[in-house]
Amino acid sequence: MKRTAATQYVVTRPLYSEEAFAEEHEKVYRQRKTILDHIKQYFTWDAKRAKNAALSLLPIIGWVKIYQIKQWLLGDIVSGISTGLVAVLQGLAYCLLASLPVRYGLFSAFFPVIIYFFLGTSRHISVGPFPVLCLMIGSVVTRLVPDGGLAMNITGLEGLTIDEQRVVVASSVTFLAGIIQLAMGVLQVGFVVMYLSDTLVSGFTTAAAIHILVSQLKFVLGLQVPGISGPLSIIYTLEIIFNKITSTNVCDVVIALVIMVVVFIVKELNDRYKSKLPVPIPIEVIMTVIACGVSYAFDFRARYGINTVGFYHFRYETPMAPNLHIIQLTAGDAVPMAIVGFAVAFSVAKVYSVKHDYTIDGNQELIAFGVSNIFGASFRSFAASTALSRSAVQESTGGKTQVAGLLSAIIVMIVTLSVGFLLDPLPTSVLGAVVIVNLKGMLMQFREVPYLWRRDKPDCVVWLGTCILSIFLGLDLGLAAGLGVELISVVLRTQLSIYDPEGVMIFRIPSPIFFANIEFFRTKLVEALGFNPLRVLRKRNKAVRRIRKLLKKGELQWTSTGFLNTSFKPIKESEDESNMEELDLPTDFKDLPARIDWNAELPVNLSVPPVEIHSLILDFAAVSFLDISALTGLKTLLRELIRVEVDVYIVACDSYILEKLHDCSFFDDEVQPSMFFLTLHDAMLHILEKHPESTEKKSDHDMVRIHNPRVSLRSRDKNVGIRFCQLLAILYMFFGK
Repeated sequence: MKRTAATQYVVTRPLYSEEAFAEEHEKVYRQRKTILDHIKQYFTWDAKRAKNAALSLLPIIGWVKIYQIKQWLLGDIVSGISTGLVAVLQGLAYCLLASLPVRYGLFSAFFPVIIYFFLGTSRHISVGPFPVLCLMIGSVVTRLVPDGGLAMNITGLEGLTIDEQRVVVASSVTFLAGIIQLAMGVLQVGFVVMYLSDTLVSGFTTAAAIHILVSQLKFVLGLQVPGISGPLSIIYTLEIIFNKITSTNVCDVVIALVIMVVVFIVKELNDRYKSKLPVPIPIEVIMTVIACGVSYAFDFRARYGINTVGFYHFRYETPMAPNLHIIQLTAGDAVPMAIVGFAVAFSVAKVYSVKHDYTIDGNQELIAFGVSNIFGASFRSFAASTALSRSAVQESTGGKTQVAGLLSAIIVMIVTLSVGFLLDPLPTSVLGAVVIVNLKGMLMQFREVPYLWRRDKPDCVVWLGTCILSIFLGLDLGLAAGLGVELISVVLRTQLSIYDPEGVMIFRIPSPIFFANIEFFRTKLVEALGFNPLRVLRKRNKAVRRIRKLLKKGELQWTSTGFLNTSFKPIKESEDESNMEELDLPTDFKDLPARIDWNAELPVNLSVPPVEIHSLILDFAAVSFLDISALTGLKTLLRELIRVEVDVYIVACDSYILEKLHDCSFFDDEVQPSMFFLTLHDAMLHILEKHPESTEKKSDHDMVRIHNPRVSLRSRDKNVGIRFCQLLAILYMFFGK
């Protein structure tokens, strides 16, 4: 937009050829490492690197050293008990999806948790059965060991019952998935999950929810339906159910409906009043205990012919080796299991790491889950990941570290060894009902389709394609087909990569921004800035919170020269972790005598990371498109920068992108259209007009530091190169003398 009544500038400069420009301006070259340099560095070890390697492979060493017993232990205990009760129930329920005896679900809620306690980098996720993975394992199990017995001659399964054969199959494919995850972690290829976009994962999990719903109908209706796997299996299963619908067990249906209604209502109340409830009501556990007691008292199994859990013995079984013949037959199934299990767990872990301000390592997470699945498979458990609801319980009930996870595993062990026999009369329809109720979150993702269609049609096509293909082809083939649709979409929108920038004030982005590189873009920008805006914001808000308390107590006073400590005591940084969400809001200076100058000296022992810049220019000249994931990530980053008083300007933005930003309600009171400028030159002149002191404090070419990617001007678009040369010439004329 043209600014009216603004100062007019006339810029003159010599006409430069490439040779003349190169003579006057020395070109800066970046020293790059060769492959040989990387190899030498990889095999060079010293004490510091050995220490870092130990801390990387055993993250428990890092957080145990900072464990605050008084502040964290009680929360971990409460969280561990609450999570353990949920893990018991989900272990039993999700085991039905894997077509295994339900007691093996308790194994999967115990053994992987023990290993993750030592090797995992997330402090909040709850490791154990995940319904999508259970269903993928169930499809392999029913394919190799259908209800009628072995479908093919498999060495090593002779003389075993059908249940024992299925356990061997599930353990063997889990072992292979663990090997794949471990290999990916060792080879440092955790980045592959970034190609599973939020849109693809949403469509895939929605399809999985439909598969899970159909698979649980036989338990809710009390029907005997054989397990079917492969393409169109969902159609064949529904056909069998409809043909047998007249044989429905009314008692199972009534029990399931009562459980679903009560659990649904109480879970909605938990969500609505979560700020007032100290601990979410464990309604699934309560209803399971009640149903188990009623079934035992009225002998539902004998009187109404319902199926029950039927535990007959309770003990951990001796370790077993994987079946190599099964591993050969299931290699194609283990790969998507390994990727899906890690992708879901890493996504959940990333959410909690951002919320609680600590880092997670994707490659170490692969190693942790790989070893967990290998170890668990040796004791007959099946593939582990994390369940969203279970992790939410562990975090919301006060869990601070994986001590809560270890305690939940102990609760599972107690149930397995001591009180598991009490679950003998539990109707399987109760477990099916619990599984169906917990599908609400995944099924509600259908609401994303209209939004995606209005805002980003290619993303909508990816969602619909992945969902439909996964429903009809099965989860394994559907995931592969969805990836194909996604890659085609990216290719059609011209997939490029982000170059490694080197400047601070001007950040050039020579590629589109989309789901696969938005995190890389954020990481590189934060590295270039030299500070994490979210961390700075939280530090500032903590400092303001502490200053406000000290002023109220009279231990701190405001004078014309700044803050004065009147208590003659050292001021400690606040350890108050309450209202963590408020730390992400804009800094509120109300009730303070003046705004705080963060670059000035603060009261003793109150330290806030410095912010050296006041303006950041993002050059969007080569950004040809942004998808929904990029819009969300970009807006979050812009808000964080604005809240730490960094003015952000976006230049040379394509008109199509601007239209899309307006259509997607990108702008608000903080992120405004006024930050977009036609050219880099316009933005620079605006900054100089707004901050005239910058020209007085800096001279020569240090005024503006420019991030230039690893590409020569010749390899870029000619017009972009011309604009860049013009910028350097203008800066030279302004500050060169």
